[in-house]
Amino acid sequence: MQILHSLDEISSATSVVTVGNFDGVHRGHRMILSSVLDRARELNARSAAVTFDPHPAHVLFPRKRIPLITPLPHKLSLLAETGIDLVVVLPFHELRLWSAAQFAENVLHNGLHAIEVHEGETFRFGHGAAASLADLTHIGRDLNFSVHACQPLIANGAPISSSRIRSIIAAGNVSEARELLGRPFSIISTPAPGRGYGTLYTVPTINLAPYSELVPANGVYVTTLKVGEGESAVLPMPATVPPSAPTHSRSNPTSSTSSRLRSPNPRRSSSPSSIASATSNASIRPSLCAHRFPSTSQPRTVSSPLLTR
Repeated sequence: MQILHSLDEISSATSVVTVGNFDGVHRGHRMILSSVLDRARELNARSAAVTFDPHPAHVLFPRKRIPLITPLPHKLSLLAETGIDLVVVLPFHELRLWSAAQFAENVLHNGLHAIEVHEGETFRFGHGAAASLADLTHIGRDLNFSVHACQPLIANGAPISSSRIRSIIAAGNVSEARELLGRPFSIISTPAPGRGYGTLYTVPTINLAPYSELVPANGVYVTTLKVGEGESAVLPMPATVPPSAPTHSRSNPTSSTSSRLRSPNPRRSSSPSSIASATSNASIRPSLCAHRFPSTSQPRTVSSPLLTR
């Protein structure tokens, strides 16, 4: 997958395009992306997705900053898994005042040479989100591209959306989040020093660095843990430790961040810094894949999708 950050870098090949924030790259997003890929193959065109950095809501509503399911690097990694040919990451600060007609002409027509644009039925664009899918269809007639409307993907009686998934994760229901995302909810971070209580009480843990995006409600979750990225990623747990282990999500008032995730240290050593030094340059990805043990109650048996499916 090619990643570009400027319209000037785009080649003149024709494209089938979708535009969106793609936070979470959930099943609804993937359905639209699959539609784009299929049509691009049929038309011998390039498949392309346009997204924004920062997230538009962070620019438009800075005092009510929403935590993201997938920060940009994680989102790009997930988009690459879909097989899309090109992702264009545009600076939202520079586009926020563009009208719908300006966006369509500059980005879709002149930039990507779009011949088809695929969007969900609730798609809005242009300054103040003033334009609808019907407006895009009208503009497209003048700019020689057609518009394909994708119906929302329904799960458990409601459309799958990023805002719905954020609420579900924030409430700690990571099993339902897994169903809507199409994969376990995960966080990519690096190790950070903790207060040493785990080592002191013989249960060493990995503390993740301060993380400003979405974390689940306080509790204990069944997780898998990977160190590294892509094919080089490993499950750093010895044979005597099960590949699924608990991760604690809790508020930490003594920390510089409002949330901290920690997992059992899979490489216990007499040196408390051994895991940090061994993985300081590698990403750590805990995937939360089961119901939580609420921190206010006694541990109970839970059904883990990871273990039962």
